[in-house]
Amino acid sequence: MAPAVAGGGRVRSNEPAAAAASDKPCVCGFQVCACTGSAAVASAASSLDMDIVAMGQIGAVNDESWVGVELGEDGETDESGAAVDDRPVFRTEKIKGVLLHPYRVLIFVRLIAFTLFVIWRISHKNPDAMWLWVTSICGEFWFGFSWLLDQLPKLNPINRVPDLAVLRQRFDRPDGTSTLPGLDIFVTTADPIKEPILSTANSVLSILAADYPVDRNTCYVSDDSGMLLTYEALAESSKFATLWVPFCRKHGIEPRGPESYFELKSHPYMGRAQDEFVNDRRRVRKEYDEFKARINSLEHDIKQRNDGYNAANAHREGEPRPTWMADGTQWEGTWVDASENHRRGDHAGIVRVLLNHPSHRRQTGPPASADNPLDFSGVDARLPMLVYVSREKRPGHDHQKKAGAMNALTRASALLSNSPFILNLDCDHYINNSQALRAGICFMVGRDSDTVAFVQFPQRFEGVDPTDLYANHNRIFFDGTLRALDGMQGPIYVGTGCLFRRITVYGFDPPRINVGGPCFPRLAGLFAKTKYEKPSLEMTMAKAKAAPVPAKGKHGFLPLPKKTYGKSDAFVDSIPRASHPSPYAAAAEGIVADEATIVEAVNVTAAAFEKKTGWGKEIGWVYDTVTEDVVTGYRMHIKGWRSRYCSIYPHAFIGTAPINLTERLFQVLRWSTGSLEIFFSKNNPLFGSTYLHPLQRVAYINITTYPFTAIFLIFYTTVPALSFVTGHFIVQRPTTMFYVYLGIVLSTLLVIAVLEVKWAGVTVFEWFRNGQFWMTASCSAYLAAVCQVLTKVIFRRDISFKLTSKLPSGDEKKDPYADLYVVRWTPLMITPIIIIFVNIIGSAVAFAKVLDGEWTHWLKVAGGVFFNFWVLFHLYPFAKGILGKHGKTPVVVLVWWAFTFVITAVLYINIPHMHSSGGKHTTVHGHHGKKFVDAGYYNWP
Repeated sequence: MAPAVAGGGRVRSNEPAAAAASDKPCVCGFQVCACTGSAAVASAASSLDMDIVAMGQIGAVNDESWVGVELGEDGETDESGAAVDDRPVFRTEKIKGVLLHPYRVLIFVRLIAFTLFVIWRISHKNPDAMWLWVTSICGEFWFGFSWLLDQLPKLNPINRVPDLAVLRQRFDRPDGTSTLPGLDIFVTTADPIKEPILSTANSVLSILAADYPVDRNTCYVSDDSGMLLTYEALAESSKFATLWVPFCRKHGIEPRGPESYFELKSHPYMGRAQDEFVNDRRRVRKEYDEFKARINSLEHDIKQRNDGYNAANAHREGEPRPTWMADGTQWEGTWVDASENHRRGDHAGIVRVLLNHPSHRRQTGPPASADNPLDFSGVDARLPMLVYVSREKRPGHDHQKKAGAMNALTRASALLSNSPFILNLDCDHYINNSQALRAGICFMVGRDSDTVAFVQFPQRFEGVDPTDLYANHNRIFFDGTLRALDGMQGPIYVGTGCLFRRITVYGFDPPRINVGGPCFPRLAGLFAKTKYEKPSLEMTMAKAKAAPVPAKGKHGFLPLPKKTYGKSDAFVDSIPRASHPSPYAAAAEGIVADEATIVEAVNVTAAAFEKKTGWGKEIGWVYDTVTEDVVTGYRMHIKGWRSRYCSIYPHAFIGTAPINLTERLFQVLRWSTGSLEIFFSKNNPLFGSTYLHPLQRVAYINITTYPFTAIFLIFYTTVPALSFVTGHFIVQRPTTMFYVYLGIVLSTLLVIAVLEVKWAGVTVFEWFRNGQFWMTASCSAYLAAVCQVLTKVIFRRDISFKLTSKLPSGDEKKDPYADLYVVRWTPLMITPIIIIFVNIIGSAVAFAKVLDGEWTHWLKVAGGVFFNFWVLFHLYPFAKGILGKHGKTPVVVLVWWAFTFVITAVLYINIPHMHSSGGKHTTVHGHHGKKFVDAGYYNWP
């Protein structure tokens, strides 16, 4: 087979073939292509003295590799001449037909039954209470519509499994080096108080110790507070990493976050020096305890240092009090005693390299000695690059919260490392599985992966009580919805634990578009692009070599005008290296984090840099929305890019869950508000491009409309209970067909749920717990989100949110879950409390009417009472959370419910004028009992 260029190396000459291929686009499909050698690659090669030969036959490109490989006469080989395994780096597994086929059939059966049910409801009006009838019909339409939006994207769930053995065989070399692509990891933090600095330190340590080529792994920490506390914590972490990282590599430590590792009760050994493990672990544990003590005392130490330096410099009363670094220089960011140009929202930009680019060659650690009892002589002691970034903030500039921080990191990292892939993590998330980075890369370098924009990992949490009272794990969404979307165009982007292809952030289009996916491949013919219509990108190596290299800043290969990217030629020059991974291997050696580069990195993080650019609009993370993650992923999908879902075990990343009910509700409020903002913006999926998969569009519509459920759910959780008091019911005279339709709708719902639980790999308990919290969130956070967004749309008022606190305040030694039950009052709790009391009172009134003889057919009332208790049972976790005291709450909740029930019933019977004096002799009320038969069995679809 014909050879192709691999990583900028030489290929055998074949001039006629090269000339014939020069007029055709490269077969690999990339816009800026290293296989044929575009102008962009030629520019990068000229500036870095890369030895790229212009002549070479354009042959078949190995679609299993992230770079073109040279194919010899004796078979398929890599650039070192080793045989390349033909197996894919990941495999796709279909869900068993015994689960999937009945699942699909039942969805359509339930849809038909629900349609017949609604037709019956429309044809049987309730003239005694028309407002109830109209409202209930609207609610039933909405519940059926929202259920359909949720179910349709789940018609083709699949599993994708990375094959790490094949990845190692293909990319790892015998000398310990690797040809895996570079990876920049972004860690974002905004407040070292609410987001404990020790969690950030553990996150960074787990990244530095991850099993990924050291010279291809760079960690960036964005500190939006600009506080010295964060920087010095990272400096301490970089020192401790010189011990922790070699220890993890020597003994195969899992997980590689030290806090989580030392909390394990058992430590399965996976290394090769078991006889040294006990002593090594004891020593590292001691060092980690000292490290924690230094981290926890940093705030006090910084204050003491400030007092000492300010006293020594004869600080006068009323003058600004600077914050001093350990080396005796003033901190450029936020000072402890805030002053002008040194406070939150008003400070200079800072870029500091704590650990510089490591060597490309393996470097073993020192042997055991008197000063260093740990023997690292056979362990690679290199550490990945670590960079602290705090973007400039000035009054009068909208800094766009996390989205602005991510865009600043993107530009700064392009100058310092410029890896073709980006992973973003929240500061409370650490790498739980050291193979996580390799697992994600499998989906970026495998067959047909050049059209994959991002790989989304599920979010997993620690610190959650065993019963998961507030559904923090949310596995129904991650392992159900996102896994199913992987069978369409791909999962949505959910904020953290997401691996990006850098060029997608820059606004590049995919090399080809297949919106059909594995489920509907024929749709590709209806919507696919025939070619990428940018002639400047279709330049072969021969043409690029003959043509003059573009002058600096005059780039013809950008997908958007140069001014869109900002006024930094150095940053724009970095784009061709990121547009195709191939040049990176050679270009990385030319990137030096010298003073001039760092100064330029500070410039691209300036507050005014994005003025009159496309950042936040056409490129980068999207601005002016609370849920910048969902919108950013949506923008990529409507261009035709795909995404993939990567779920591995042990879990890839683990974070910290909100510490109590209040924080959890605020978190859901922020998510639901952001979803509604998307619906009322130009990013409404109803108007997305035709490159969006039809069922992917349905999924996005569901994501942007689900909070509206609150309006109708509150109606259905209160009106049936109040009907016991008023005597007016939703259904006047149910017939046999009504019960048949309703029975089919409810029974198919349960069977569908069981099948979904099976193929998603979750438990029935998790499904039910998810339903309970859905009820709580719908009655509180969803309703508040609807009100806030409608206020914003009508009155043009901005919405602000506080940062979700994850700082524990209870005594974790006595009860590790004490903080989950700390009661912090919020207005979001008012509506669920009202619903609880309404349903208790309604049941009590029904019970009292039966005892008083006002209703003689008590069996017909039992259904309505059952529905009321069904609502109360779903709100039980909420009631438990607001009453507190983890171990004693269940008894307290039941006692209060019983007490309210009894008091209401007694008052109804004994207080005059609260009920009819006719008692059982008033026959009209007995007929109302018949009217209510539906309320007991009524449920939304």
